Amino acid sequence: MDLVSAASGFQQAKILAQVQVAVAGKVMDMQRFQGDAAVKLIQAATSGVNQAGDQLVAAATGLGGSLDVQA
Repeated sequence: MDLVSAASGFQQAKILAQVQVAVAGKVMDMQRFQGDAAVKLIQAATSGVNQAGDQLVAAATGLGGSLDVQA
């Protein structure tokens, strides 16, 4: 292998490594985005369940059903 071939091979390996790092970075960004979306979805589902549970407790116990007002 002569010097020109070695330099060419080194340059190709360097470019390939840069492409692989860029692709890995994009993959990690997409995973982070998907993880954030999953967290938001879980939070939204939990919020809905908590509100529905509060409404069920209020209905079952009669809270808010009548108001005793004396002046």
